[in-house]
Amino acid sequence: MTFGQFIAEARKKVRLSQKELAAHIKKEDGEPISPQYLNDIEHDRRNPPSEFIMQQLARVLKVELDILNYYAGRLPSDLREREADPKKVAAAYRAFRRELKGN
Repeated sequence: MTFGQFIAEARKKVRLSQKELAAHIKKEDGEPISPQYLNDIEHDRRNPPSEFIMQQLARVLKVELDILNYYAGRLPSDLREREADPKKVAAAYRAFRRELKGN
């Protein structure tokens, strides 16, 4: 599943139209995003949005921000901003894979 597909599915689960969801999501200047921008995201014609917008999407769509970061292929900002021991990073990814595979 792509980031856009996940957003579209989550939006439908909370029973919002693209227009309704777009009205709830504000850009940093306080203006709402356009329904066309949301449509482009849902159809993977745009890269996943900024963390500022993703935080709002998580709240309105009632999903965890970590899940959006996963589908966006990003590390959360609190993890990107720190130095990491390469051995711990490798161990964390191994644990992550095991958890997703169910082993």
